[in-house]
Amino acid sequence: MSSLALAGLIFGIMLGLMAIRVPIAVAMFAAGAFGYIYQVGLPPFFNNLNGAAFARFASYDLSVIPLFILMGNFATQGGISKALFQFASVVMARFKGGLAMAAVLASAGFGAICGSSIATAATITSVALPEMKRHGYSGRLATGTLAAGGTLGILIPPSVPLVIYAILTEQNIAKLFAAAMVPGIIAMLGYMIAIAIYVRLVPGHAPEHENDHPRLTMEALMGVGPIAIVFLIVFGGIYGGLFTPTEGAGVGAASTFVAALLKRELTLAKVKQCFYATAAASAMIFMIFIGADMMNSALALTQVTTMLSEVINSWNVAPLMVVTAILLFYVVLGAVMDELSMILLTIPIFFPVVIGLDFGMPQESVAIWFGIMVLMTVGFGLLAPPVGLNVYVVNGMAKDVPIGESYRGVLPFLASDVVRTTLLLLFPGLSLWLVQYVG
Repeated sequence: MSSLALAGLIFGIMLGLMAIRVPIAVAMFAAGAFGYIYQVGLPPFFNNLNGAAFARFASYDLSVIPLFILMGNFATQGGISKALFQFASVVMARFKGGLAMAAVLASAGFGAICGSSIATAATITSVALPEMKRHGYSGRLATGTLAAGGTLGILIPPSVPLVIYAILTEQNIAKLFAAAMVPGIIAMLGYMIAIAIYVRLVPGHAPEHENDHPRLTMEALMGVGPIAIVFLIVFGGIYGGLFTPTEGAGVGAASTFVAALLKRELTLAKVKQCFYATAAASAMIFMIFIGADMMNSALALTQVTTMLSEVINSWNVAPLMVVTAILLFYVVLGAVMDELSMILLTIPIFFPVVIGLDFGMPQESVAIWFGIMVLMTVGFGLLAPPVGLNVYVVNGMAKDVPIGESYRGVLPFLASDVVRTTLLLLFPGLSLWLVQYVG
């Protein structure tokens, strides 16, 4: 069997197992184990397996993942989201569709201390959806807005997928966080603009006038104080050279815990739930790491990455077209896989191909820019059917809204995603502008 055919068979086994609802980590491990054994036999497979887990998890950098997840769980259980939404509602009240815009703004603020898309979507939905219904927003606009807003949880640093990309490609986490700042803000503004256009072109989905505008009070202003302080401590410390991103994650988790305690909504039961949820999420991510490592080892033996680079170079295609094709592949793959699995599985294959192309930039800049492009694109899979994990999460909390309505609700935001991704693809400087200020 040729190397290309074997690589295709390995992918086919993985997708087949996923189709019958085998967990992604197990599907990747089983497909990789088959490919590895087929090529080198059982004894080398067991030798590789013997040290694979230790080789992966002995990395100090990996500790940043559970720490950022714990930070997000403290924020979720500590009632911080409610204060954020109240403040955002005051700020956006003057605009038509202002409550929907406030949900996007609150999602962005929560994402700045969370790092998880699903957690952001579920947390902001719990506080924003009842208010949006009370003010007469349609189920389509409400659920679509909240599902799209949830993606800001991974687009605005700290971002768990971006941390994983940095570990896989051996890039500076602080520089990647800096590179994601401007695209994340563009994403937030793009979603607000999409709402403003939608409520004007499609009347009846948002109230024409909202008479009970919330007023800016000292309580609302003070409510976002802890969030701003946590953000400044974490990222000010990282970029000020006071501590590393991993240490910053620890400081962030501790300071978010203190902020949650000060709001007096964090009980002992909720603290336990934070640690249980962090352990479960971290275990899931690390299992996917093991599965992806096994599959990537099998694919490495086929030398498919080298073959792919040689084929692409022989085509003499513009580097930008190659990246565009890869991003389109991510959009398709997002229909069957979550963002973490996609990154862990594909980056070891695509990254060497992209880094070998001539974009007229230093390799480090190419690596950072490509990471941001991947991050922007995997967000499509969180919204687009047939999976759209964020849509499922939000729709599950809005039990009276048909799933079809929620999918229609995310269409304006997917259009905004297309515009934003195209902009970042054509103008890499938007992603790289802040990186130059990071030592």
